Amino acid sequence: MTVSSMAVGAARGDGVAHDEGQEQADGLSGGLGHAGDLAQTGGSGHASGLSHSGAPDHGLTPDHAVSSGHASGLVHAAEPEHARGPSHSGGLDHSAAPDPHQILHRCRTLVRPAFSEAVSQLHPWVGEMAAYSFGWCEVGGAPAVTSGGKGVRQALAVLGAEAAGASGRDGVAAAVAVELVHTFSLLHDDIMDGDADRRRRPAVWKAYGTGPAVLTGDALFALAVETLAAQPGGVAAVRTLSVALGDLVRGQADDLLFADRPWTGPERVRPDEYRAMAEHKTGSLLGCAAALGAVLGGADPVTAAALDRMGRHLGIAFQIVDDVLGIWGDPRVTGKPVHGDLRERKKTLPVLVALGSPSGDRIAALLETGDDPGAAAQLIERAGGRSAAMAQARRHLAAVETALAGVPLEARALGELRSLLGFLVRREV
Repeated sequence: MTVSSMAVGAARGDGVAHDEGQEQADGLSGGLGHAGDLAQTGGSGHASGLSHSGAPDHGLTPDHAVSSGHASGLVHAAEPEHARGPSHSGGLDHSAAPDPHQILHRCRTLVRPAFSEAVSQLHPWVGEMAAYSFGWCEVGGAPAVTSGGKGVRQALAVLGAEAAGASGRDGVAAAVAVELVHTFSLLHDDIMDGDADRRRRPAVWKAYGTGPAVLTGDALFALAVETLAAQPGGVAAVRTLSVALGDLVRGQADDLLFADRPWTGPERVRPDEYRAMAEHKTGSLLGCAAALGAVLGGADPVTAAALDRMGRHLGIAFQIVDDVLGIWGDPRVTGKPVHGDLRERKKTLPVLVALGSPSGDRIAALLETGDDPGAAAQLIERAGGRSAAMAQARRHLAAVETALAGVPLEARALGELRSLLGFLVRREV
């Protein structure tokens, strides 16, 4: 038995650490217990939409963003004390919602046999690197002692099928394909960004080499297409995946180009450009996961499109919350040093908003030198960057609810879907 088949075999068992619902290192972890209720009003007339170009159609000045009256109540712990408003109920209020950890575990358990079977088709060496990237094994093929990912996109695919009235099993192939594509993108992203670690251990390119990591990513991409093409309705499914992949590449390209653009002046990165990048890079695959599950479950195009919009808005909201955590997050929760994104001089949304304020030149000078990230964080907050970013996240969560309310969906699956969506953005600062 090869090391890759050993790893895939272990992934089918119930005793593998990555499948015990205890993952703390996926980048999605955070304070469910005491981060505050995630609540906003569904169907709000103030929810932002995605324009035909993919970018939200609202501007994001601090004053405009804070004045979004119908989309408040997101993760109070993620905002400074003085910025907190009254809590509202409705929409994505999860006080009595299904447990998202149980939802994730159920969906992973349903998907795992098909996922393992698909990976077993790879070349043994490539299969080992793939298994390592999923958290199934260590270098050399020994069973992993660390946790893998939560399988969020897998769950969205399963729930997308169920929300459309089909069986969760109808979404399994979509779940496998999207997880393969997601991992493919992470393998390449880590190389492009020079990130040496992924989930608190060496990234694949550091563990095996750059060339092997690129090869593994390519293999996962090809396997994803093959997985969908073999399904009934595979043509429509592959087309849905192709659109998401095109957007993902567009978002990654913009993200790379943003790094070389100036902090101030006519060439600086604008908040609307950032939101379009976040939709493409993060939201496209989340939307694709839910839509693909629905497509393979026989949903009509209107329902699939609504689930795709939901995921795209979710991706923007998630990325914005991640940006806030990247500056003001508690290292015990995020696993990252405080002010980490400022030290890395990342052009995140709170920064971009603050750069457009009267304090923009001073903030830019601090960011350029990188000498005092703490002072930069204070200036960004005083300039309204933090509160405006969180208001924008709330607006996209309102748009999530609007998308879900626009089509008839199966009630139980819709409840689980809402609980999972709230979990993804309910994190502590």
